[in-house]
Amino acid sequence: MSKKLFLLDAYALIYRSYYAFIRTPIVNSKGFNTSAIYGFTTVLMEVLEKQKPSHIAVVFDHPSQTLREKEFANYKANREETPQPIKEANPWIRKIIEAMNIPIYEHEGYEADDVIATIARQAAENDFEVFIMTGDKDLAQCVNEKVKIYRPGKQGANAEVLGIEEVKAKFQISDPLQIIDLLGLMGDAVDNIPGVSGVGEKTAVKLLEEYGSIEGIYEKIDEIKGKLKDKLVDGKENAFLSKRLATVESNVNVDFDERALIVEAPNREALTPLLAELEFRTIGRRLMGEDFSVVQAKKASSSAPTLFDDPTEESDPFDDGIPAANNITNTPHTYHIADTSEKQDELVQLLLQQKEVAFDTETTGLDSMDTDLVGISFSCKEHEAWFVPMPDEENGIEAVLKKFKPVLESTSIIKIGHNIKFDWQVIRQYGVQVCAPFYDTMVAHYLIDANQRHKMDFLAENYLQYTPVPIEALLGKAGRRQKTMEVVPLKQLAEYAAEDADVTFQFKKKFDPLITQKELNKLLDEVELPLVETLQDMEWQGVQVDAQFLKDYSTQLGNEITEIKDKIYAIVGAEFNLDSPKQMGEILFDRMKIPYEGKKTKTGQYQTNEDTLTKLAESHPIIDNIVNYRELAKLKSTYVDAIPLLINEKTGRLHTTFNQTIAATGRLSSINPNLQNIPIRTDRGREIRKAFVPRDTDHIILSADYSQIELRIIAAISQDENMMAAFKAGEDIHTATASKVFNVDSSEVNRDMRRKAKAVNFGIAYGQSAFGLSQTLNIPRSEAKEIIDNYFTQFPGIKQYMTDTIRFCKEKGYVQTLLGRRRYLPEINERNFTVRGQAERNAINSPIQGSAADMIKLAMVNIHKKLKASNLKSVMTLQVHDELVFDVYKTELDTIKPMIEHEMKVAIPGLEVPIVVEMGSGGNWLDAH
Repeated sequence: MSKKLFLLDAYALIYRSYYAFIRTPIVNSKGFNTSAIYGFTTVLMEVLEKQKPSHIAVVFDHPSQTLREKEFANYKANREETPQPIKEANPWIRKIIEAMNIPIYEHEGYEADDVIATIARQAAENDFEVFIMTGDKDLAQCVNEKVKIYRPGKQGANAEVLGIEEVKAKFQISDPLQIIDLLGLMGDAVDNIPGVSGVGEKTAVKLLEEYGSIEGIYEKIDEIKGKLKDKLVDGKENAFLSKRLATVESNVNVDFDERALIVEAPNREALTPLLAELEFRTIGRRLMGEDFSVVQAKKASSSAPTLFDDPTEESDPFDDGIPAANNITNTPHTYHIADTSEKQDELVQLLLQQKEVAFDTETTGLDSMDTDLVGISFSCKEHEAWFVPMPDEENGIEAVLKKFKPVLESTSIIKIGHNIKFDWQVIRQYGVQVCAPFYDTMVAHYLIDANQRHKMDFLAENYLQYTPVPIEALLGKAGRRQKTMEVVPLKQLAEYAAEDADVTFQFKKKFDPLITQKELNKLLDEVELPLVETLQDMEWQGVQVDAQFLKDYSTQLGNEITEIKDKIYAIVGAEFNLDSPKQMGEILFDRMKIPYEGKKTKTGQYQTNEDTLTKLAESHPIIDNIVNYRELAKLKSTYVDAIPLLINEKTGRLHTTFNQTIAATGRLSSINPNLQNIPIRTDRGREIRKAFVPRDTDHIILSADYSQIELRIIAAISQDENMMAAFKAGEDIHTATASKVFNVDSSEVNRDMRRKAKAVNFGIAYGQSAFGLSQTLNIPRSEAKEIIDNYFTQFPGIKQYMTDTIRFCKEKGYVQTLLGRRRYLPEINERNFTVRGQAERNAINSPIQGSAADMIKLAMVNIHKKLKASNLKSVMTLQVHDELVFDVYKTELDTIKPMIEHEMKVAIPGLEVPIVVEMGSGGNWLDAH
């Protein structure tokens, strides 16, 4: 009998299972979310049933600090906190694995990847056929003649098995081991592996194709020319660090005992009550026999046929009421290819007769300002669509698109897109616009349920019970985004592209009734859809960046960092890794004996995060130096060195991408760069804004910023008389608050009182507790409680708002902004205190933050309309938090300042508090702000 070992990457499968049911969680009669447990158990059963391994094991990450974290403090630093339902599911999943007599492996100091790689190596050496079950691309480096990757299919689809050739084709490499070089160059956002700044997947693949490895690249670095060489030289340290971080360790001290891995029948006595408690009826019947029931679980017959008795029929692993989705192979459809001038002319005439037309562009990349157009697809009827392939020459593309200009720029036909801003940006490069009316199905679904994912595949499976063709199936051996006629056959590309337009057309039919049902039509039509056009134009305009200033500033920061490091080493009397929390803790608290009062980590390590060090600032002068070092190092790497690499070579400007469908509160966010995170609280951080300059000497930067808008909205929503009176009187709100809370005259309020009042004012907006306030102000909890109690006594309307909002949310399941934007918070009725508490805080905050978001969005829409209607040369370029930034033609400054201020003030009329807009102008963003 051949030996077949399956190694399951526990957390990869647990996360996959949890998010598979995120829209419709599986909750038992006790209110316990069992999605992750159900999904994991189902996948485990599917493997045992269909793959029939002779050996199996499940591998978990150990909670201790890993070797990678010791080497690179920011490893996995940007991962979100584990969702509470996953934390709660973890012990149940472990119990089920143990009850099924499957061994669990984990090892202190190592990740699951390392343990899996070690066992896989040993098993392969002992003549096993090994399948690593994971979605983690890192483990593809383990693939060889004996070891494969096994990726479970979605919604009952077939699993994907990656051997040597499949890995090579998928990642466009010549050997699976090159995965580590690929990740070393391009980085990995999931694990926060930095890579070489400015080097993406496409460039990394080309470099490896020519030089074989990172070592090979740097051995022949002089052969590489231009900006790429500069990027590689500057990023050399990160390249080798990233390669080390991406390399899995296959020599962990793990005992390989193949007898322990043999598949055994489950421990019925242990498993039955678990399944009964979880109310997994179908799973129980499949494992224990047809007479299993939750009510009579403990009396299940020991002689009933089970999964391990070699069943003759395979059952659907998603048979607990979750239907498998349809796809292009079993759904009747008619997709046409308009690849001649005559066919394109006929298509234009057909589309001009329609009331609604969905369209989608096919491109070779994900950067709308730097990509090639491969084709465009249209649909105006369910299950029917047309694909228009583009010629290779740019002039030819313009000629083809010009034919469809009357459709896309029609003022009567509704153009439907899914993330239409991207498609608009792409075709605009060829002289074609999208004119209102238009409809964005991604934006519409964002309003329907902001908490969920809005990608096409997810929505199709959940709303249409349909699985679109995955991009991997389209590209095959070609690589991720190389959609060209040479790589992908026209018929295959046409089906893929036409399907996108078809699905988008169907989405609108599904979403329109939901928008009406939830009373979101006005918000969609008057705010979010017009905002698409505004953001598209802002992204198109871009902003001028002074790259030389950033280069000089980088040198300055580099010198300061060196000086601070030398100071720290001199104080300590030895050199150590300043980026290692472990070494930092040992130096500060063991060697230097600085008093440590906080809790240690689970592995017994000292905490050296910002909060901990801030509390120790008075203990020793080295603390300030360490804080300064961290600030400078982050500024340099994250902003000063990174921003110039994002400047578009064709336009010479920075074109950030604004995300309209990310934040559940309605706030905008941005990427490349993330403008919301550009520092403003410190002098060194503010310096970065000097790099954002006017486009030429005829322009000037103008900044318009709402003053304390969220506090003003709190006052307006709560109708609290004292807070409203303070704003109407033009008082400093924090001084006025301190006067009330501490029962002193305004003239007697000192800096400490105002500081505490300010913390309460902003903390209340986020549902802050006495414990949270005590942590923020570093004061006893009793004092924090007294301050909050006094606050609510003096501002009873705020307290009433909080009470009423939580009650409303518990009854309705959502909260809403002044304009009716909804945020669903089903967790507010959770039994778990932590989950419920977070939901209550979100309920309090969302109407406030969301109304502020709605307000600035409306202001942006109206300002953009007026700028266009007046044919002014000034343009809006950036939005950051409550601030708008403009590139103003100097002679227009006096004209547009009052217009901008007016539109920002009256964006949401009827607020019974004065709205204040602070404005400034200058030769750069910092001077203007």
